[in-house]
Amino acid sequence: MKILALESSAKAASCAVLCDGELLASAWQATGLTHSRTLLPMVEDMLQNSELTIQDMDAIAVAAGPGSFTGLRIGAAAVKGLAWAAEKPCIPVSTLEAMAWPLAHLEGNIVCAMDARRQQIYNAVFLAKGGELKRLREDRAISLEEAAADLAELDGPMTIVGDGAGLCFDFLTGRGIKCQLAPVHLRLQSAAGVALAASRRWPEGGMSPQALTPVYLRLSQAERERLAKGESIQ
Repeated sequence: MKILALESSAKAASCAVLCDGELLASAWQATGLTHSRTLLPMVEDMLQNSELTIQDMDAIAVAAGPGSFTGLRIGAAAVKGLAWAAEKPCIPVSTLEAMAWPLAHLEGNIVCAMDARRQQIYNAVFLAKGGELKRLREDRAISLEEAAADLAELDGPMTIVGDGAGLCFDFLTGRGIKCQLAPVHLRLQSAAGVALAASRRWPEGGMSPQALTPVYLRLSQAERERLAKGESIQ
C-alpha cells in the first residue's frame, strides 16, 4: 500500500510517500515561507520526480494536531482537496505521535514537545522498544512546570523531540532531570513520521475528507481574548 503524508503543524513543511512500510520519497523545508506557498508545490514536485500520482495512493495522511492553528488548517485543507478530487480516504494522525516514530528504534522514553507559547508545551510521551511505540501520556497542552513534575516520575532514558525540545530540555535539566535531545536531523516534525503513524492506523480504515478536522487542544488567542471580555466564541 502507498500513503501520501503531509506535515505543516509548525515551522517546517514536508511531504512523504510510504510504500509497504518503507519510505519511498520525501521533501522537507523550514525556510520560513508560508505553508500555503510551499506545501502543495512540494507534493507536486515529489510525486512527479517519483513518477507517481495521487491516484497511485491508497490514502492521504496528515498531521491533524496539535500545532500552529494556521499550519494545521493549511494541512487539513490541502489533504481535503487532494483526497476529495481523487476519491481517496484520509488518515489524520497526532502530530505528537508522528514526531516519535522516527525515534522508535531507540530504547526508552520519547518525550514529544511542541512550543505552545506562554511557558506551555504540547506534549505526549511514548515508550520506544523494539521499533514499536507504546503511548504513556495522551496528547495534552501542559505548563513546563507541570510537565517537569510528571516527567520526573518516568523510569529509564528520556529523549526529547520536537520544535519545543530545546525549551523543554533546558527546563528539565535546570531542575536536575536527566534527559537528552533527539539528533538534530530527527528533531523537527516530518511527514515521514506522519506516514509511519498512518500506516499503523490503516487497518482501522480511513475517513472521508468531509470528516477531517484539525485537533487544536486549546482555544486560539483570539478566542481566549473574546472569552476574557465576556464575549461568545460561537
